Amino acid sequence: MDADSFMKAAIDEARQGLAEGGIPIGSVLVKDGKIVGRGHNQRVQKNDPMTHAEIDCLRNAGRIGNYKGTVLYSTLMPCYLCAGAVVQFGIRKVYVGESKTFPGAVDFMKQHGVEIINLQNEECISLMENFIRDKPELWNEDIGE
Repeated sequence: MDADSFMKAAIDEARQGLAEGGIPIGSVLVKDGKIVGRGHNQRVQKNDPMTHAEIDCLRNAGRIGNYKGTVLYSTLMPCYLCAGAVVQFGIRKVYVGESKTFPGAVDFMKQHGVEIINLQNEECISLMENFIRDKPELWNEDIGE
């Protein structure tokens, strides 16, 4: 699999979250060229403010030992909560679907040696723009506004 395939898997997670009535953000964790964890934002579904896509993905990956060499894919630029998890676990590369709708914590991650590859993927942008337009109150709750 390649970066496009992994981002497609993250987009599939985002679409699943949207279909469940949640926020369309998805993530996958890749180790040795294989997806070892996947997740999507489930704040609404689980009534849990901590269940962001990246956190759900890491939980679902379980205990994988060392995160050296892992790559995280997220449909949206990680927020400070999720960026903190990236830094804490030593994930050194993050592919981001987009940061147009939310700037996230890119500088924080870069300051901690994380390589960010921002794809500005049109499908990711469209998913978030439509969601923000249709459910602004839910989006504002997600980002703490």
